[in-house]
Formats: sequence, structure tokens, C-alpha cells
Amino acid sequence: MEQEKEKIMQRSGQESDQRRLLQKGKRGVLNVVFGRTVLVLVMLGVQIAVLIALFSSLQAWMPYYYGFVLALLAGLILHLVNKRSEPTTKITWILLIGLVPAVGITLYLFVELDIGHRVLNRRLVHLMEETSAFLPEEPPMPREMLEAAPELEGLAHYTWNHGRYPAYGNTRVEYLPTGEASMEAMLKDLKQAREFIFLEFFIIDEGEMWGRVLKILEEKVRQGVEVRVMYDGTCAIFRLPYRYPEMLKKLGIRCKMFSPIRPMISTHYNNRDHRKILVIDGKAAYTGGVNLADEYINIGSRFGHWKDVSIRMEGDAVRAWTLMFLQMWNVDESGDNFARYLNRPASASAAPAPGWVLPYGDSPLDSERVGENIYIDILSRAQRYVHIMTPYLILDSEMLPALTFAAKRGVEVCVLLPHIPDKKYAFALAKTHYRELLEAGVRIFEYTPGFVHAKTFVSDDCKAVVGTINLDYRSLYLHFECAAYLRDMPAVLDVERDFQATLQKCQEVRPEDLKAIPLSTRVAGWLLKVFAPVM
Repeated sequence: MEQEKEKIMQRSGQESDQRRLLQKGKRGVLNVVFGRTVLVLVMLGVQIAVLIALFSSLQAWMPYYYGFVLALLAGLILHLVNKRSEPTTKITWILLIGLVPAVGITLYLFVELDIGHRVLNRRLVHLMEETSAFLPEEPPMPREMLEAAPELEGLAHYTWNHGRYPAYGNTRVEYLPTGEASMEAMLKDLKQAREFIFLEFFIIDEGEMWGRVLKILEEKVRQGVEVRVMYDGTCAIFRLPYRYPEMLKKLGIRCKMFSPIRPMISTHYNNRDHRKILVIDGKAAYTGGVNLADEYINIGSRFGHWKDVSIRMEGDAVRAWTLMFLQMWNVDESGDNFARYLNRPASASAAPAPGWVLPYGDSPLDSERVGENIYIDILSRAQRYVHIMTPYLILDSEMLPALTFAAKRGVEVCVLLPHIPDKKYAFALAKTHYRELLEAGVRIFEYTPGFVHAKTFVSDDCKAVVGTINLDYRSLYLHFECAAYLRDMPAVLDVERDFQATLQKCQEVRPEDLKAIPLSTRVAGWLLKVFAPVM
């Protein structure tokens, strides 16, 4: 083990403040052709080809079973119409089932009967029950909170009933308006770690940002600090080799991928861990849009200047982020000592702080869209303004009227989007909403220097949300997400100040500008809108 560890360290980058475990530019053609990602894609392709062949054979027998298929088709459509589901999603399935019955019916039954989802959801429910011993029986409702923000009582009850997330006081929150500021703050806290470090990120990629983090993690392992790292399995497709967790384990770092891509067709792959969580010693925690890759600190960004944000929390609310991490970590294992990490006093260094923090997560495995409902709650209660930063704008039948109704009743609703998109199809879909939003009085701005990856809501100088939740179907329906609702604290004003500063670098979209949208973009948006629920 020591020889393997030494070999990895010899391959590490030469920079004094970084660690690199991979040799860039060394992948030959044979390595690419016979690499695991290509083999997985080939095997998935073979399975899809077999399914298509099966569908084709079924089509040949359709004249003999026309009555049966017609009855099944009618039954499924009636089921969809009466099912508790988002209308656009229903329309997508009805079109697919109606136009291509053999494919649509088989695919729908495959998705609806997916066993993996049910097993995973049962495991998460069990973990929530197991860790409930470390939470109060009822959500704490301090008198000071009820007097200062009475509407927070209902929101705290809601997040408690759908995830056991209470509101916390005595939490100092620092708003970090750039990826660069986020990285420096993280590095400073990582260097102070004494007991444990938990990292859960959607994306990790080798480079300067992860290299600097990894060097500190190595040093902390040698000092006896427990280090756990979890990242989403999609990183193994384009960013990191499949063996990367094993490479980190040889350095003493516990590491796993969430839902690694395997050569087996499953709808489970559609549900990714999009969360970004860093917890140090149960004393400090981070969340926001920033991942551990160089584009987030504007090194090698292909989409102009990359605008991102995060928050640092110190105090009582850190407990919730520790709990969130442990629940996700233990989805595929058991026997963790939760008491070691959760039966801890509040940070002694945390001075009394004003306001309230409501941390929360959102799971795609249940029918409750916590992230979307909290956004809608902000829009429905707003009196003066709601200012939003989001990289994507693919709206469902509830978010769109929430935005337009807020604007129609006199609230200043501003949505700040990228001008240089990272995904052209998402940009085309966003533009399909522009006219309806503008006609309702919503103001739309595009960040001309590049790409906005921040996910923030701020309203009336008193409340804000900072987290990982985009305004699109993937975040609101399909991904594991997290965020922090901030109320009556200085960080809320920092979110608004950053919005106004970013606004100075934007161009406003006006109704007459819609004529300049290329026809190809409009057509693409119209066509893609049918499939928006899965994009």
C-alpha cells in the first residue's frame, strides 16, 4: 500500500500547492477506443439496438393485436390524464405513446415500474428515520423567529415534513460572489480542519482548483483527519477515470461515485447528485453553484467569464449539512457512526448572529418538489421585488404563472441569464418563454461577459435562497439538490448588492429584440419544448 501511495504521489503535479493524479495528454487512440466509457456506451448501444429490434418485431404483429394495443393505449392515456403529474410531462408521454405505441408503451412501463428508484427511495426514507434520533421531535420554532418572520413558521413546517429540515438561528453566513472567492475561503477552512472533512460535489476535475484542494486533503489525512469525497458518476464519462476513487483511497481518502454509469439500461441514471456540499469539523459548511473544476474559477472557461456564487455558514445550521452529507453517503452502505458527527456542540467560535437559516434538500424520488415550492413561495409573498440569477430557464406549468403573476401584481421580477450559453438547446428553450414573460412585465437580462452559473433568489431585502437549484426540469424534478433559505441577515443584502453589480454588466432583453432571434433557434426551441421534461 505504501509503495502504491508513493507511486501516485510521484505522478502528482509539480506545483508546490497542487496535487495531480492524472497525466494529461497521455491517452492514446487505443486507450480511448478501449476505454471504459466507450465500452459502456457500446454495451448500452447494443441493449438499445436489441430493444429497437424487439419493438420492430412487435410492430409486425400489430394487426393481430390491434384491439389489445388500442385498449392498452387508451388505458395508459386515461391513467396519465388522471395521474398527479406536471401537465407538460403528461403531454410528452401522451405524444410518444400515441405516435409510436410500441416504443412509447414499453418505455413508459419501463420508467414507471423501475425497481431501482423504489429501492433507493426506501433506503433514503430508512436513513431519515435512522438519523431522526439526532433531531428534535418537533421543528423548533423560537419565539424570536415567529415574531420577526411569522411566515417562516409555515415554511419551516413544510421543510420539516418533507426532509426533517428545521430553521436555525445563531448561524453566521458569508456570501461569496465569485468562484475565486469561494475557492480561497474553502482552502482557508480546509487548512484549519482537525477532525473530519466531507465533500460532496456534482463535478470534480483535475486542474488548479481541485489540485490545491487535493494537496490539503493529503496533508490532513497524514495529520489524522478523516476525509470523505463523493462526486457524481457522470464525471467518469468525460472528466475522471473510473478508477479515480481507488486512486484517492490509496492516499487515505475515502471516496465514492454517486450512481456510476454501468453497462445496464436504467432510468436511475437520469437522477444525478447535483448537490455541492463541503463540511469541515461540523463547524463550517458551504453550498452554492461552485464545483471543484477550473472553469468555476475562470481558468479555461469556454463560455466567457464564468459567474458563480456560494455561501459559507458557521454555527448551528452546519448540523443540517453534516446530516445531508451522511444520508447521501450511506445510501449504498450501512454502519456509519452518526453520533460521532451529529452529537456535537455548536461551534464555540461562532458569535451570536442575526437572522435565520433554513437548509433543505430536494429528492427526485418522491412527489414533492421542495425546491420549486420554496421558489414559488418567495414569488407569491413578494411585495417589492424578486431578483433571480439562473443559468437555465426551462419552466413548467407552475413556475411560469408564478413568475408572471408576481409581475402582473406590481412586483419587480428580474431574471438574469447567460448571454453565452454552455448548452445551446437549453438557451433555445429559454427563449421560448421570453415573449410571455416580457408581456407580463418580467424583466430579462443577459450577462454579456459570459455564462451565469449562480442559482439565487433574493426578495424585498429580507429573504434569499442560495443553492444548487436551477430553473429547469432537471433540477426541479430529476436531480438531488440542496439550498439554504436565508432570512433577516446581512448576507441577504449581500446577495442583492451582487445582483445589482452583476446587472451593470448585462443587456436587457426587450420585446423588439425578439425579432432578432434566429429562425433556427426559434424552431429548435419549439421542437425541443415537447421534450423539455427530460432535458
